[in-house]
Amino acid sequence: MCGIVGLFLKDKSLEPQLGNLLSDMLITMTDRGPDSAGIAIYGGSAEGKAKVTIQSANPGVDFDGLAGDLDKAGIKAHVWIKSTHAVIEFDASKLGAVREALERIRPAVRLMGSGETVEIYKEIGLPKDVVARFGVRSMSGTHGIGHTRMATESAVTTLGAHPFSTGADQCLVHNGSLSNHNNLRRELVREGMTFETQNDSEVAAAYLTAEMAKGKDLGQALTGALDDLDGFFTFVVGTKSGFGVVRDPIACKPAVMAETDQYVAFGSEYRALVNLPGIENARVWEPEPATVYFWDHDKAA
Repeated sequence: MCGIVGLFLKDKSLEPQLGNLLSDMLITMTDRGPDSAGIAIYGGSAEGKAKVTIQSANPGVDFDGLAGDLDKAGIKAHVWIKSTHAVIEFDASKLGAVREALERIRPAVRLMGSGETVEIYKEIGLPKDVVARFGVRSMSGTHGIGHTRMATESAVTTLGAHPFSTGADQCLVHNGSLSNHNNLRRELVREGMTFETQNDSEVAAAYLTAEMAKGKDLGQALTGALDDLDGFFTFVVGTKSGFGVVRDPIACKPAVMAETDQYVAFGSEYRALVNLPGIENARVWEPEPATVYFWDHDKAA
Protein backbone atom coordinates (compact mmCIF):
# COMPACT_ATOMS: atom_id res chain seq x y z
CA MET A 1 0.00 0.00 0.00
CA CYS A 2 1.39 3.37 -1.05
CA GLY A 3 0.00 6.87 -1.44
CA ILE A 4 0.36 8.80 -4.68
CA VAL A 5 -0.64 12.34 -5.63
CA GLY A 6 -0.39 14.61 -8.63
CA LEU A 7 -1.31 18.16 -9.56
CA PHE A 8 -1.39 19.67 -13.05
CA LEU A 9 -2.03 23.41 -13.07
CA LYS A 10 -4.04 25.12 -15.79
CA ASP A 11 -4.10 28.51 -14.05
CA LYS A 12 -0.69 30.24 -14.05
CA SER A 13 -1.65 32.26 -10.98
CA LEU A 14 -1.44 29.05 -8.93
CA GLU A 15 2.11 28.19 -10.05
CA PRO A 16 3.79 29.88 -7.02
CA GLN A 17 1.65 27.63 -4.79
CA LEU A 18 2.44 24.31 -6.48
CA GLY A 19 4.99 23.13 -3.93
CA ASN A 20 2.77 24.05 -1.01
CA LEU A 21 -0.36 22.46 -2.46
CA LEU A 22 1.43 19.26 -3.47
CA SER A 23 3.14 19.02 -0.07
CA ASP A 24 -0.19 19.12 1.76
CA MET A 25 -1.60 16.47 -0.57
CA LEU A 26 1.33 14.13 0.05
CA ILE A 27 1.44 14.62 3.82
CA THR A 28 -2.23 13.68 4.01
CA MET A 29 -1.29 10.29 2.51
CA THR A 30 1.37 9.53 5.17
CA ASP A 31 -0.46 6.58 6.71
CA ARG A 32 -0.48 4.84 3.33
CA GLY A 33 3.33 4.64 3.32
CA PRO A 34 5.65 5.84 6.10
CA ASP A 35 8.92 4.30 4.82
CA SER A 36 10.05 6.92 2.29
CA ALA A 37 8.68 9.81 0.28
CA GLY A 38 9.46 11.86 -2.77
CA ILE A 39 8.24 14.69 -4.96
CA ALA A 40 8.97 15.80 -8.52
CA ILE A 41 8.38 19.47 -9.35
CA TYR A 42 8.26 20.74 -12.91
CA GLY A 43 9.37 24.35 -12.63
CA GLY A 44 10.71 27.03 -14.88
CA SER A 45 13.71 26.59 -17.12
CA ALA A 46 16.29 29.06 -18.39
CA GLU A 47 16.63 29.13 -22.18
CA GLY A 48 19.36 26.81 -23.36
CA LYS A 49 19.90 25.36 -19.89
CA ALA A 50 19.42 21.89 -18.42
CA LYS A 51 19.73 20.57 -14.88
CA VAL A 52 20.28 17.40 -12.96
CA THR A 53 19.27 16.54 -9.42
CA ILE A 54 21.78 14.37 -7.57
CA GLN A 55 21.74 12.71 -4.14
CA SER A 56 24.56 11.83 -1.79
CA ALA A 57 24.79 9.82 1.42
CA ASN A 58 27.73 12.05 2.34
CA PRO A 59 26.85 15.51 0.99
CA GLY A 60 29.45 17.32 3.08
CA VAL A 61 32.14 15.54 1.07
CA ASP A 62 30.49 15.05 -2.32
CA PHE A 63 29.06 18.56 -2.71
CA ASP A 64 32.08 20.43 -1.38
CA GLY A 65 33.80 22.20 -4.27
CA LEU A 66 31.57 20.50 -6.83
CA ALA A 67 31.10 23.56 -9.03
CA GLY A 68 34.86 24.10 -9.13
CA ASP A 69 35.57 20.49 -10.00
CA LEU A 70 33.02 20.61 -12.81
CA ASP A 71 34.70 23.78 -14.08
CA LYS A 72 38.03 21.94 -14.17
CA ALA A 73 36.28 19.28 -16.27
CA GLY A 74 35.27 21.98 -18.74
CA ILE A 75 31.69 22.44 -17.54
CA LYS A 76 30.44 25.81 -16.32
CA ALA A 77 27.70 25.07 -13.81
CA HIS A 78 25.73 26.53 -10.93
CA VAL A 79 25.12 24.23 -7.96
CA TRP A 80 22.34 24.62 -5.40
CA ILE A 81 22.61 22.36 -2.35
CA LYS A 82 19.48 21.16 -0.56
CA SER A 83 20.41 18.81 2.29
CA THR A 84 21.34 15.44 0.73
CA HIS A 85 20.44 16.64 -2.78
CA ALA A 86 21.96 19.17 -5.13
CA VAL A 87 20.65 20.71 -8.35
CA ILE A 88 23.24 21.42 -11.03
CA GLU A 89 22.36 23.81 -13.88
CA PHE A 90 24.47 24.01 -17.03
CA ASP A 91 24.35 24.49 -20.79
CA ALA A 92 21.88 21.98 -22.24
CA SER A 93 24.42 20.72 -24.75
CA LYS A 94 26.57 19.47 -21.86
CA LEU A 95 24.14 16.93 -20.37
CA GLY A 96 26.15 13.91 -21.52
CA ALA A 97 29.39 15.53 -20.40
CA VAL A 98 27.93 16.28 -16.96
CA ARG A 99 26.87 12.67 -16.48
CA GLU A 100 30.33 11.43 -17.48
CA ALA A 101 32.06 13.99 -15.27
CA LEU A 102 29.97 13.09 -12.23
CA GLU A 103 30.75 9.39 -12.68
CA ARG A 104 34.44 10.28 -12.70
CA ILE A 105 34.76 13.02 -10.05
CA ARG A 106 31.86 12.07 -7.74
CA PRO A 107 31.28 8.32 -8.21
CA ALA A 108 29.26 8.03 -4.99
CA VAL A 109 26.46 10.41 -6.00
CA ARG A 110 23.23 9.12 -7.52
CA LEU A 111 21.24 10.81 -10.26
CA MET A 112 17.64 11.45 -9.23
CA GLY A 113 16.50 13.12 -12.44
CA SER A 114 17.53 15.34 -15.32
CA GLY A 115 16.00 17.59 -17.95
CA GLU A 116 15.09 21.19 -18.57
CA THR A 117 12.42 21.62 -15.89
CA VAL A 118 12.18 18.71 -13.44
CA GLU A 119 13.70 18.53 -9.96
CA ILE A 120 13.26 15.33 -7.93
CA TYR A 121 13.69 15.04 -4.17
CA LYS A 122 13.29 11.76 -2.31
CA GLU A 123 14.55 10.23 0.90
CA ILE A 124 13.77 7.72 3.63
CA GLY A 125 11.35 9.21 6.15
CA LEU A 126 7.89 10.66 6.57
CA PRO A 127 6.46 13.00 3.94
CA LYS A 128 6.39 15.96 6.34
CA ASP A 129 10.11 15.53 7.04
CA VAL A 130 11.04 15.09 3.37
CA VAL A 131 9.01 18.16 2.40
CA ALA A 132 10.67 20.27 5.11
CA ARG A 133 14.15 18.93 4.41
CA PHE A 134 14.11 20.10 0.79
CA GLY A 135 12.02 23.25 1.11
CA VAL A 136 9.38 21.87 -1.24
CA ARG A 137 6.65 24.22 0.00
CA SER A 138 8.44 27.25 -1.44
CA MET A 139 8.86 25.72 -4.90
CA SER A 140 6.81 26.97 -7.84
CA GLY A 141 5.99 25.14 -11.05
CA THR A 142 3.44 23.99 -13.58
CA HIS A 143 2.84 20.44 -12.37
CA GLY A 144 4.20 17.80 -10.03
CA ILE A 145 3.75 14.30 -8.64
CA GLY A 146 4.49 12.72 -5.27
CA HIS A 147 4.65 9.35 -3.51
CA THR A 148 4.81 7.99 0.00
CA ARG A 149 5.95 4.38 0.14
CA MET A 150 5.19 1.27 2.12
CA ALA A 151 7.86 -1.14 0.90
CA THR A 152 6.64 -4.64 0.08
CA GLU A 153 9.05 -6.11 -2.49
CA SER A 154 12.37 -4.29 -2.10
CA ALA A 155 14.49 -2.56 0.51
CA VAL A 156 13.73 0.78 2.11
CA THR A 157 16.39 2.96 0.51
CA THR A 158 16.63 6.36 -1.11
CA LEU A 159 17.04 4.77 -4.54
CA GLY A 160 13.98 2.61 -3.89
CA ALA A 161 11.83 5.64 -3.13
CA HIS A 162 9.62 7.18 -5.81
CA PRO A 163 9.42 9.05 -8.18
CA PHE A 164 11.51 7.04 -10.63
CA SER A 165 13.07 8.89 -13.52
CA THR A 166 14.56 7.06 -16.51
CA GLY A 167 14.45 9.79 -19.16
CA ALA A 168 14.84 13.54 -19.48
CA ASP A 169 11.98 15.39 -17.75
CA GLN A 170 10.17 12.08 -17.22
CA CYS A 171 9.15 10.45 -13.95
CA LEU A 172 6.62 8.02 -12.53
CA VAL A 173 4.97 7.11 -9.23
CA HIS A 174 3.25 3.78 -8.77
CA ASN A 175 0.89 2.05 -6.38
CA GLY A 176 0.75 -1.70 -6.96
CA SER A 177 3.04 -4.46 -8.15
CA LEU A 178 4.01 -5.83 -11.56
CA SER A 179 4.30 -9.55 -12.24
CA ASN A 180 6.31 -9.45 -15.50
CA HIS A 181 8.89 -6.83 -14.56
CA ASN A 182 11.86 -9.22 -14.68
CA ASN A 183 11.19 -10.28 -18.26
CA LEU A 184 10.44 -6.73 -19.29
CA ARG A 185 13.65 -5.50 -17.62
CA ARG A 186 15.69 -7.94 -19.71
CA GLU A 187 14.01 -6.73 -22.90
CA LEU A 188 14.63 -3.09 -22.00
CA VAL A 189 18.29 -3.75 -21.19
CA ARG A 190 18.66 -5.24 -24.66
CA GLU A 191 17.21 -1.99 -26.01
CA GLY A 192 19.85 0.00 -24.13
CA MET A 193 18.02 1.02 -20.94
CA THR A 194 19.91 0.97 -17.63
CA PHE A 195 18.59 0.43 -14.11
CA GLU A 196 19.66 1.56 -10.64
CA THR A 197 17.42 -0.77 -8.60
CA GLN A 198 15.49 -4.05 -8.68
CA ASN A 199 12.23 -2.16 -8.12
CA ASP A 200 9.38 -3.05 -10.46
CA SER A 201 8.29 0.58 -10.62
CA GLU A 202 11.59 1.57 -12.20
CA VAL A 203 10.84 -0.95 -14.95
CA ALA A 204 7.49 0.73 -15.58
CA ALA A 205 9.21 4.12 -15.84
CA ALA A 206 11.82 2.72 -18.24
CA TYR A 207 9.11 1.10 -20.37
CA LEU A 208 7.41 4.48 -20.84
CA THR A 209 10.75 6.16 -21.61
CA ALA A 210 11.54 3.53 -24.24
CA GLU A 211 8.11 3.89 -25.84
CA MET A 212 8.32 7.69 -25.97
CA ALA A 213 11.79 7.39 -27.50
CA LYS A 214 10.06 5.60 -30.38
CA GLY A 215 7.98 8.72 -31.05
CA LYS A 216 4.91 8.11 -28.91
CA ASP A 217 3.51 10.83 -26.67
CA LEU A 218 2.77 10.07 -23.02
CA GLY A 219 -0.86 9.14 -23.69
CA GLN A 220 0.14 6.64 -26.38
CA ALA A 221 2.85 5.14 -24.18
CA LEU A 222 0.39 4.67 -21.31
CA THR A 223 -2.04 2.98 -23.69
CA GLY A 224 0.69 0.54 -24.67
CA ALA A 225 1.37 -0.18 -21.00
CA LEU A 226 -2.10 -1.66 -20.66
CA ASP A 227 -1.11 -4.43 -23.10
CA ASP A 228 2.53 -4.90 -22.12
CA LEU A 229 2.51 -4.65 -18.29
CA ASP A 230 1.00 -7.39 -16.13
CA GLY A 231 -0.05 -6.93 -12.53
CA PHE A 232 -1.80 -4.36 -10.39
CA PHE A 233 -0.93 -0.73 -11.01
CA THR A 234 -2.01 2.83 -10.77
CA PHE A 235 0.53 5.12 -12.43
CA VAL A 236 0.81 8.89 -12.28
CA VAL A 237 3.41 10.15 -14.73
CA GLY A 238 4.97 13.50 -15.53
CA THR A 239 6.80 14.78 -18.60
CA LYS A 240 8.13 18.24 -19.42
CA SER A 241 4.67 19.46 -20.40
CA GLY A 242 2.40 16.49 -19.70
CA PHE A 243 0.61 14.67 -16.90
CA GLY A 244 -0.93 11.23 -17.23
CA VAL A 245 -2.83 8.64 -15.18
CA VAL A 246 -3.68 5.02 -15.89
CA ARG A 247 -5.02 2.08 -13.86
CA ASP A 248 -4.82 -1.61 -14.72
CA PRO A 249 -7.96 -3.40 -15.97
CA ILE A 250 -8.88 -4.70 -12.49
CA ALA A 251 -8.22 -1.34 -10.79
CA CYS A 252 -8.04 -2.64 -7.23
CA LYS A 253 -5.81 0.21 -6.07
CA PRO A 254 -7.79 3.25 -4.90
CA ALA A 255 -7.77 6.43 -6.96
CA VAL A 256 -9.73 9.65 -7.27
CA MET A 257 -9.41 12.64 -9.59
CA ALA A 258 -10.72 16.20 -9.61
CA GLU A 259 -10.78 18.83 -12.33
CA THR A 260 -11.61 22.53 -12.35
CA ASP A 261 -10.75 25.41 -14.66
CA GLN A 262 -7.60 25.86 -12.54
CA TYR A 263 -6.15 22.34 -12.23
CA VAL A 264 -6.35 18.59 -12.57
CA ALA A 265 -5.58 16.67 -9.37
CA PHE A 266 -5.03 13.03 -8.45
CA GLY A 267 -4.98 11.33 -5.07
CA SER A 268 -5.03 7.77 -3.80
CA GLU A 269 -7.89 8.95 -1.60
CA TYR A 270 -10.21 11.96 -1.72
CA ARG A 271 -8.81 13.35 1.52
CA ALA A 272 -5.62 14.23 -0.38
CA LEU A 273 -7.65 16.73 -2.41
CA VAL A 274 -9.85 18.38 0.20
CA ASN A 275 -7.67 21.46 0.73
CA LEU A 276 -7.28 22.36 -2.93
CA PRO A 277 -8.82 25.70 -3.93
CA GLY A 278 -12.32 25.38 -5.32
CA ILE A 279 -12.50 21.64 -4.68
CA GLU A 280 -16.14 21.99 -3.63
CA ASN A 281 -16.98 22.96 -7.22
CA ALA A 282 -14.69 20.46 -8.94
CA ARG A 283 -15.75 17.58 -11.14
CA VAL A 284 -14.68 14.61 -9.01
CA TRP A 285 -14.56 11.05 -10.30
CA GLU A 286 -12.90 7.67 -9.90
CA PRO A 287 -10.69 7.00 -12.94
CA GLU A 288 -11.98 4.07 -14.96
CA PRO A 289 -10.03 0.80 -15.26
CA ALA A 290 -7.83 0.42 -18.36
CA THR A 291 -8.42 4.04 -19.32
CA VAL A 292 -5.71 6.61 -20.02
CA TYR A 293 -6.13 10.18 -18.77
CA PHE A 294 -3.68 12.63 -20.28
CA TRP A 295 -3.17 16.39 -20.19
CA ASP A 296 -0.45 18.42 -21.90
CA HIS A 297 0.31 22.13 -21.62
CA ASP A 298 1.74 22.12 -25.14
CA LYS A 299 -1.49 20.66 -26.55
CA ALA A 300 -3.90 22.83 -24.57
CA ALA A 301 -6.37 24.78 -26.65
